[in-house]
Formats: sequence, structure tokens, C-alpha cells
Amino acid sequence: MHDMNDYSSAIQLRSDRWSALREATSALTRDPKPNEVKNLSTRVQDLFTSLALIEPYWAFPGMAAFDHMRRQFQHNNLDDLAFAVSRVTRALTTGAYRRRSIPLERDSRDVEEHNDEELLSPEARALAKPYFEVLIVDNVNEQQERWLKSNVLRMRRPEDQFIYEAVVVPSIEDALIAVMFNHNIQAIVVRPGLTLKSNMVETILTRYLARAGGREEIDALLPENYGPELCRMIAKVRPELDAYLVTERSVEDIAGLDLGICRRVFYNQEDFMELHLNILRGVQSRNKSPFFTALVEYSKQPTGVFHAMPISRGKSITRSHWIQDMGAFYGPNIFLAETSATSGGLDSLLEPHGPIKEAQELASRAFGSKQTFFATNGTSTCNKIVVQALVRPGDIVLVDRDCHKSHHYGMVLAGAQVCYLDSYPLNKYSMYGAVPLREIKHQLLALKAAGKLDKVRMLLLTNCTFDGLVYNVERMMEECLAIKPDLIFLWDEAWFAFARFNPTYRQRTGMNAANTLRERFKTEAHAKAYEAQQEELKDADDETILNTRLIPPPKSRVRVYTTQSTHKTLTSLRQGSMIHVNDQDFKGEVEQSFHEAYMTHTSTSPNYQIIASLDVGRRQVELEGFEFVQRQIEAAMSMRRAITDHPLLNKYFKVLTAGDMIPEEYRESGVTSYYDTQQGWTDMWDCWEQDTFVLDATRVTLAVGGTGWDGDTFKTDILMDKYGIQINKTSRNTVLFMTNIGTTRSSVAYLIEVLVEIAKSLDELLDDASKMERLSFDKRVANLMENYPPLPDFSRFHEAFRADDVTSEGDIRTAFFLSYDEKNCDYLELNGSLKEAMDAGDTIVSASFIIPYPPGFPILVPGQVVSQEILSFMRALDVSEIHGYRPDLGLRVFNDAALKSVRAKHLSSSPK
Repeated sequence: MHDMNDYSSAIQLRSDRWSALREATSALTRDPKPNEVKNLSTRVQDLFTSLALIEPYWAFPGMAAFDHMRRQFQHNNLDDLAFAVSRVTRALTTGAYRRRSIPLERDSRDVEEHNDEELLSPEARALAKPYFEVLIVDNVNEQQERWLKSNVLRMRRPEDQFIYEAVVVPSIEDALIAVMFNHNIQAIVVRPGLTLKSNMVETILTRYLARAGGREEIDALLPENYGPELCRMIAKVRPELDAYLVTERSVEDIAGLDLGICRRVFYNQEDFMELHLNILRGVQSRNKSPFFTALVEYSKQPTGVFHAMPISRGKSITRSHWIQDMGAFYGPNIFLAETSATSGGLDSLLEPHGPIKEAQELASRAFGSKQTFFATNGTSTCNKIVVQALVRPGDIVLVDRDCHKSHHYGMVLAGAQVCYLDSYPLNKYSMYGAVPLREIKHQLLALKAAGKLDKVRMLLLTNCTFDGLVYNVERMMEECLAIKPDLIFLWDEAWFAFARFNPTYRQRTGMNAANTLRERFKTEAHAKAYEAQQEELKDADDETILNTRLIPPPKSRVRVYTTQSTHKTLTSLRQGSMIHVNDQDFKGEVEQSFHEAYMTHTSTSPNYQIIASLDVGRRQVELEGFEFVQRQIEAAMSMRRAITDHPLLNKYFKVLTAGDMIPEEYRESGVTSYYDTQQGWTDMWDCWEQDTFVLDATRVTLAVGGTGWDGDTFKTDILMDKYGIQINKTSRNTVLFMTNIGTTRSSVAYLIEVLVEIAKSLDELLDDASKMERLSFDKRVANLMENYPPLPDFSRFHEAFRADDVTSEGDIRTAFFLSYDEKNCDYLELNGSLKEAMDAGDTIVSASFIIPYPPGFPILVPGQVVSQEILSFMRALDVSEIHGYRPDLGLRVFNDAALKSVRAKHLSSSPK
């Protein structure tokens, strides 16, 4: 039996324990041999002991039923025990306990078979009342616990929209463990009798309580503040929950305390009905989906359409003799809800005043922003909206060079002076990492020394990167604000929408860091720390500043924007995205320009189905995002362990670890891997709290060079064509597997089966290979794993597109539009005229964006000088797709006449 350290979360541990208990108890009923009876009995006892640590935090099956099953085992009632365990395991697997009572007696078999959950249609499940659990925190005896539960549960009424069960725990520590173990909990009732300490195993307490502040912070709590402090601590872990504080203290004592997620305080009373109604109201506030509801109601209305869109109400399909198959495939509802109307209970995305406005406000609450805006044409458009709203022509923007192409085009549209930042290279795997903080500080200090800091407007970084590298967002913003206190941050979190709903991940999101900094900057402690550091750094040189963790001034403006591809990592139709804003100057400075930029890039005919899916996707993550993200991480961790532990897979594949993808100097925790065959799981919390960069566990990068296939071939010819497995990202010798909130354990199992089959086929191939065939295979592997081309840094903008030679920013807009005139451009062949010109010492300047796939970002932008390193990299690329490069013509470059003309205009317009 695996130890708890072999599991990345309690959810999977619990599921596996119950399944193992079902197998063992069932085996005991099949007349095993005497020696088998002893082994099985020991296993059952161990499983009961293990589950006893977890079950107190769940309402089903409940501790009374659990203890009854243990007594059945002790009294050798094996048939009854096996039946009860099977019922529990089945109900947990199917979720049946959420929809009906699950009797555990053997005479209830017919009831179960009649109500088998697997026979229920999706429509029948949708009609069932949603189920959740309420955590009551109070140190009571068994009789008092039964009284509490019965008083709460007898308030339930047939007309209630939801049903719930209660879980009672005695202490603050137990409550914090419960909300991290039990994803069904949606509300917490904190009563005056709670205590501080738990009887839970010490290692579990230490591991999980760090997420709520740590054992030291809990130990320092005063008894009179237990209730309010618990509400505050739960807010750190699961801010989406509701808490209700029952207290004997006066209003004056409670006023001014940080009550975290507390929705209401009940003073020294046992008004269970009022509590019940508040619990339901709180859950309903998250369960609302105003625009989806409005669209459903609209689809039910009898409507005469004298408007645009023949497809509205499905009329153009139902009347057709040739496209009935489309109507049959999609069904009627999608067409009944298809309209271009903004009235009739609907709303306008461009000027929302009704359900879309409310849906965006609910999304803002869910994601921790001050304002949230929906987009129906992807995060590429979101990025352009934010850049255009904030950046004026001539503003300097610091951009990570390997960011998504939409940012580069956004710089063109805005007329920004672009200062590209280089990420650290991972040459061995033909991918880039992330931009070191020292590089950003260095560029800001250089611009400050040149007298240009006032022109610096924005820092734009990708968090997390496609390959899963995540910044220490809070520290990055702190140190940059220490140099430029009004700097605006745009965090491209296209692949990170799910992060808000996991306590480990949440701390590294732009919105969470913005809220944290806004609170910190108000404190006296921060002001004192800033003053002390200013005194210390009074005459410091740049090197000292680069090596110091800087503290920003208390008057720094927190101005943070994040763009999010909701459709990529949460539930939304394709192109459903959001912009989240946490900008202290938004109302006074940005709101109007943001509105204009939004109008510029947003269609006047947005897709209502996408908007509705964003609304419902937000509802889902507020109610079950914690569970789904946990299961997503579990799936990735299971994949890691299965590949790492499999001796055959180790011959051809390697799961890249944090140690492979993040240099040691950026891993302050010393963590190199989330899973090790010898030591089991490493708790991610330590590195996510400390390290400069961390690796998103939900992205599993697999080095496949050992198979002799490059990443693109392995993706297309093997995984997709042969096994039907879809992936997105590859590099020269890696493929990226991304888990999401829809990934199942069965999907992971299938992937492992496929990889084992591939490895076996390679074994057989090599066993039968001739000496020459073996040499050929080894050569291919060496070429992929050892003879890799070094990744080039950003070279520089040509002088024609730079204001001076002091700092590195360049005018990408002028270069972009200069290439529109064909007379300004020539074509040079990669292995011919281009190489000859560069060998002769000519300066060659790109007239286009050149984007090879992989790696999927521009290695050249308009106005950039082609370096020997870039030329070598392009010649070494063996990819089939290079956007912007025409093999029949060559590389598009500016001719000397065009560059001289731009340079002359620039010099004539420069101040004398």
C-alpha cells in the first residue's frame, strides 16, 4: 500500500483507499486460504486506519457509518462489510450520494439496482438539486454533534434550490485541513466553542497548514480571536467560500477585525433557520449565471425575426432540403439561442447594462480583479486591447522577446518603442525559459541613466509560459516598482486561468499579487522597511541595486492587467477570453481609452454562445474549481510518476523536471523535481512560495529524442495518426502533454499504455536491427539530444529604427509599415545570397516577422538586424513551418536605400 507521501493530494488518496478496501473486503468473502486471510485482514485493518485520518472531514459516508463498518470487520460480519464498502465506493465513484440517500444495509440491494446512477440520463442528472457540504467548527461531544447536525438539517425544505449535509470538526487546524481535503464544502459555520489544535498526524498538519499561513501563525492566535482568524485563514486557501461566524462577543469587539470570507455574524443565538437561509443565499450568489439564464429564457420566447441572421431560431436550416444534417448534429437549442438582438432580456457586449454587465461583475469577484471584461475573439485580441488602451506612440514597453505574436503586433498598432528582453535559453531542448529579474532591472536602470524612465510605460511578460514556467509575480512587481513606481504590468496568463482556484497556484497570479501589494503598501511596516532601505542604498551603484531585493515606495501605484484564455484551461467555447484589471488609476486615466480600444477590436456581432459559456464557466469554477484543478494536478502528477517509475519508458523517454527547465540560481528552495522514485512526492508549496521561477505541474514536457524521432514527427506521425492522441506544443526533441480540468485518470492510463507500446516496438525494432541500422538510430538520437543549435538572443534594432545608441528600444511600427512598399524590400536566400552577404560583413535587416514552429515565437521582427547566431539557427532548423519566410524567394529584408531614407528622416526630425 502506497504511503501518503506517494500521493500529491488527499482526493486521489481517498479514492484509491476506498477502492483497495472494496477489493480486500470482497476477497475475504470468497473463502480465501488461511495464509491469505491473515494478509487480507491486515490490509483491511491498515486501510481502515489510513481512512480514519481522512473520513472525519467528509459528510459521506460519515463517521457513524465508517465506525459501524469497522465494527463489522472486528465482529467478522464480512458479507455485510463487503456490501457496505462496495456501496460507499460505488457512490463515491458515481457521485450518487450527491443525488440520493445511500443505504448501506444488504436488504437495500434492489433499491440500488433500480436507481443505478449509470442509467440516469444527463437530463435527469441536470434536474437533480445540486449538493454541497457545510463545515461546522465547534468542539462538541458526540451527542452535541448529533444535535447540531439535526438542527441544521431539519431546516431543509422541499422548495430549497440545493441540498446539503453537515460536517463537524473541533478545531481551527481541523477546519483548515477540511477545506483543503473536502472539495464539497461550500460554507463554514464557525461557532464559539472551537479550539486551536487537531489530533491529526503531525506530518499531514505541517504539509497542508503552510498554505493557510503555517503552524507558527496558528500557534500565535489568541483564544478570543479564534473565530475571526479562522475566517481570515480560510480566505487565503479558498476565497470563494462563505463563512458565518456565531459569536458571544459584542459588536464593538468584532468591528475592525479582518473577517476574511465571513458573510454574516450571528450574535449568541441559535437561529438555525436564518443560518440556513443565509447559507443557501450565499451559494446561490455563486450559482448565478445571469447571461446564460437570460439566453435560455430568450430561446423559449416565440419570436418573429425581422432582423439579421437567417440562422436565428434555426429557420434557414429547418426550411432547407440540403443542410438538415447540421440541424440534426447540433440540435435545436443552439439555433433558438442564436440572435443579434440586444433587447428582449439580453444585452450588448459593447455597452453592457444588463446580464452581461452582471456576468462580468461576477467574473471580477471570482478572479479577484477590480474590473473584468469578456472577449469573444480570443486572448490575441485581449492583448491588443490592453496595449492599445495603455500605450501611446513613443512609449517604451519592455517585452519578453518570446511572447505570443499578438503582443508584437500590438506594439506595431500602438506605435511603441519596444525594448525586447531575453529569456534564459534551454538549448538542450530548443526552448526558452523566462526573463530573469536581473535582466529587467538592468534594462530599467539603463533607461533611468539615459533619462528615459519617464517614457517607460509597461512591462509585458508571459505567465505562465507555454512550457509551464511561472514567475514570482509579486517579487517581480515589487522590485520593478522600486525603480519605476508607476510602471504598468501586463501579465499574459492565457494558459493560467485555472490558477486562481488552487491555493498553491493562486499566489503567483497577477490579480492575487496586485491585491497583496495594495494591502501591503498601506502598512506602517512597509513604510519603515522602505525608509530603512533607502538610507542603506543612498549612494549605491547599479551593481549593488541589481543584487538587492528592492522595496518599492509606499506611494507606488499598483497597475496590473492580466489576459486570460478561459477557453484554454477552463470551461468555455473556443475564443472565450477575459481581461482582468487591477489598476488604481483605471477610473481616472484609462477607462475612456480602454473603452475605445475595446470598441476598436471587439466585433459588433459577438457570439452569444461564447459569452454564455464564459458566464457558466465562471459559475463552475466558483463552485467546483478547487476540486477540478486539484484533479487536474493529480492527473499530471500520476503521469509523471508512471513514466518516471517505468523501466522500459526510461530507456526512451524522460519527464523534464524543474531542475531540467530552471537553472539552479532561480530555485532558491533547492527543489529539483516534484516526484522522485526513491523519495516520493515533494510538496510543491515550498518552491512556489520561494523560488524565482517554478514549473507548472499540469504541463508535462517529455523528452522524446531517445526514440530517434523529433518532436514534430512524434506528435503527428506517431501520437496523432497512429493513436489519436492530440497535443499542441513540440520542440526539436520534446513534446508537451497538458492536463486540464477535463482530463481523467483513464486518459492518463491510455497515454501510458501508448508510450509503453511505442517503447516495446522500439525494443523489437532495435533487437532485429542490423549494425548499420543501429548506427543510424544512434546517430539520429545523438543529433536530437546532443547536436542541438544554440538559441539566439535578440540581436538589436537597426539604427534607422532607434532614437539613439544609448538604450536598446526600437520603433517596430515604422519598420512594419516600411515593408508595405515592395520597392523597399529585397529577398535573400537562406543558404545562398543571405549567407554570402553576411559573410561579406553586410548589415541585413529583416522586413518581416519570422516565426518558426517550433519554437513558435518571432526569431526576427521588422527592423531587427540578422545576426550570425540567428542565421545559424535558421539554417539548422528542420521544421516544416516558418511563418514569414518564403522558401521560393527567401528572407524578406530592407534594402540600403530604404534604410538610408528612414535614417535621414529620423535625423532631420531629431532635436538639434
